[in-house]
Amino acid sequence: MPTGHVMMAMTLDGFVARKDHTIDWLMKQETQGEDYGFEEFMSGIDVIVMGSGSFRTVLGFNEWAYNKPVIVLSRSLNDSDVPEHLKDKVKLSRLDPDTLMSELSRQGINRVYVDGAAVVQTFLRAGYIEDMKVTLIPILIGSGIRLFGDLDKDMDLRLDGVREFKSGLVDLRYRVI
Repeated sequence: MPTGHVMMAMTLDGFVARKDHTIDWLMKQETQGEDYGFEEFMSGIDVIVMGSGSFRTVLGFNEWAYNKPVIVLSRSLNDSDVPEHLKDKVKLSRLDPDTLMSELSRQGINRVYVDGAAVVQTFLRAGYIEDMKVTLIPILIGSGIRLFGDLDKDMDLRLDGVREFKSGLVDLRYRVI
């Protein structure tokens, strides 16, 4: 069965986006030439699974950020919502995590980048997330979309590493145990 892997930026008060899904607070951070491990992370990924909110956000970027296949989990989007230039890169799906991961397994997929708060929460509850790389951004925005939602049981994590960047961002790497 494929494993799920998370790489998300989060405000210090626990939000990955504003309530309207915007991430303007993230875009104003000084990168100082760092990619914060994105290329290294992506080199070990076979496919990206994201929700419709994340997909809409990424569509607003100047250029498409991914060179891996993307599956967008959505009950509201249809094929006309995928721009023509992305039709060969993006697939829409209505599958639940169990069915999707089984299908990806049949396709020989091993490592899945799980992106978007709702999708991360669903895959985490279903037991498909193996590890998470959460980058804390030194900003408080007060409200928005939380990375972690309600859980029906505790989820134990083991810290695998911490990395501080000159820009003030801090990476926390956890393994789900």
